[in-house]
Amino acid sequence: MDLRFRALLHAEDWAHLPQAVRDRFSKRVGPGDMVIYRGSVTEIRANLAGRILAQVLRAIGGPLPLVFQPGPAVVTVTEDRVGQGQVWTRCYMRSDGFPQTLHSAKRFTGTTGLEEHLGFGIAMALRVTAMTKGLRFTSDHYLWRLGPVRLRLPSWMEPGRLRIEHRDLGPVPGPVGRGRFAFSLDLHHPLFGRLIHQVAEFDDPVV
Repeated sequence: MDLRFRALLHAEDWAHLPQAVRDRFSKRVGPGDMVIYRGSVTEIRANLAGRILAQVLRAIGGPLPLVFQPGPAVVTVTEDRVGQGQVWTRCYMRSDGFPQTLHSAKRFTGTTGLEEHLGFGIAMALRVTAMTKGLRFTSDHYLWRLGPVRLRLPSWMEPGRLRIEHRDLGPVPGPVGRGRFAFSLDLHHPLFGRLIHQVAEFDDPVV
């Protein structure tokens, strides 16, 4: 069992989460293991500024979706041996070309206890809070790492406030214990408004 996400919440908040959510975020992913969630993007919207930002950020690995149409999606979770965390890989299928694949590493470190590391030393500190049916991850600040040096980026360099929600949708027909959840992403900038909005739904893997 992996207790690192649990340690980011008050015990009472964790206890009130649906059992399926607690199971997903306490699953131990060992060396060589992979957890695979299959589903689909059901909503995707981006304004002009959001589309431009997504293209610009390709220079650091392209952390934002570039497929602006609903379609199949796959998420895999593996061990991050370098940072002692988890590597999350998201794959969004295109109807007219190769899929887009995004990689990031969740590491349990920093002032908030959780950081999402992208490419070229860029990272985002996340705060985790409990919701009625899931978890909310909200960006606290962004930083740049060069070896042991950690520099917090000034607010004017930040792409906006990112909010990610994991919401349990209950069991699905089929194997006992298999559930479904929704993943939503919203990036909001104080000047340019909502840059990107994405909603996807995934099934738990068959055990």
